[in-house]
Amino acid sequence: MGKALIIAEKPSVASDIAKALGGFKKLDDYFESDQFVISSAVGHLLELVPPEGVEAARGKWTFKCLPVIPPHFDLQPIDEKTEKRVKQLTKLIKRKDVSELINACDAGREGELIFRNIIRYTKARQPIRRLWLQSMTPAAIREGFASLRDDASMQPLSDAATSRSEADWLEGINGTRAMTAFNSKEGGFYL
Repeated sequence: MGKALIIAEKPSVASDIAKALGGFKKLDDYFESDQFVISSAVGHLLELVPPEGVEAARGKWTFKCLPVIPPHFDLQPIDEKTEKRVKQLTKLIKRKDVSELINACDAGREGELIFRNIIRYTKARQPIRRLWLQSMTPAAIREGFASLRDDASMQPLSDAATSRSEADWLEGINGTRAMTAFNSKEGGFYL
């Protein structure tokens, strides 16, 4: 029988879940019982990057280089610290005895994005269920596990999170470069 890997958004939440469910042993940066493995992100671990060759050449930004609209986005760890956490989560996701994933990130769009980016980056294929908590009391955690949501019901929130993230990237990169090109069209940069 396989185990479910529970991925929380923060280490403190992983610890609270382990205490509420009981029967866990602490190993390195995760908890394990007969039924579950619990680990966590530390907030956002991955950032959007355009695929190779989409970015304009370095140098002066001009209007002819705009807009920057990649055909898709890739993901990469934000820094060395987050890369270490991503590697640990990848190792747990790829364990042969992990047959299910439970998203225990914060209830809302950002929590959904953090989890979905991890799943996308690691190419996880296990079935997914969602722990949706409005309170972190032990009773609320146990009640949440008694009524996990199915993945299909969370897909609209996942789509909204991805859309918002990509829109922010597109607006930021194109807005910044457009204003830089506009303000430097006479040879210098003017506020």
